[in-house]
Amino acid sequence: MAVTHDESVCSPQPFPSNANRDGQDLVSKYQYIIIEGVIGAGKTTLAEKIAERINAKLILEQHEQNPFLVDFYKDPSRYAFQTELFFLLSRYRQQTEEITQGDLFQNLLISDYHFAKNRIFASITLDEREHVLYDTLINVLERDIAVPDLVVYLQSSPQRLMRNIRLRDRDYERSMNQDYIEALVEAYNHFFFRYDASPLIVVNSTEIDFVRNGHQFEDLVDRILDAPEGTTFYNPAAEF
Repeated sequence: MAVTHDESVCSPQPFPSNANRDGQDLVSKYQYIIIEGVIGAGKTTLAEKIAERINAKLILEQHEQNPFLVDFYKDPSRYAFQTELFFLLSRYRQQTEEITQGDLFQNLLISDYHFAKNRIFASITLDEREHVLYDTLINVLERDIAVPDLVVYLQSSPQRLMRNIRLRDRDYERSMNQDYIEALVEAYNHFFFRYDASPLIVVNSTEIDFVRNGHQFEDLVDRILDAPEGTTFYNPAAEF
């Protein structure tokens, strides 16, 4: 069930100035922040950097534990349902066991995935019959999933994503093709341009490097501190 909408990279909107803010402000403002993006967007790296900066509990997706993933990249149509079902149940277990009500009241949590990514991937990998069964299951499981206080979506171009994927050179990603990444970019944009469950910052991350450019990282932390309700678009490349 492919997505047919095509949203372009966002243009920036102004934020209030926020120099020299302390990361501790995040703890008082949020309990649960999610960093999302297509494969290769840098979401795990950014989640780790923010968690280290503010001493937050880090919850990372355990994609390497999926026994079907290697086979999926070799033969997507044959192994898509097994792959998506394993991810769905694995993410459900992690989110219900590691994200407790006690955590949400006592600790700041940072995660590198939104539970809705199950729906995003399934929308382009499953056939119609598989998708009907998958929807029946996820509709039940979603009821137990905590809603984040803030989502940061790292929006990037397929070309930049493919470059990042090649640079990190994971064995099971070497056969990944750009058509698949382009379909994911389209599906992610379709989802997040309609997302309204919590405040959202859409970051144009095509031309930035949060790892090597400390100014860009610090500026993003400031933007998170001042994130308003609703959706805000942020283009760091236009400011550095």
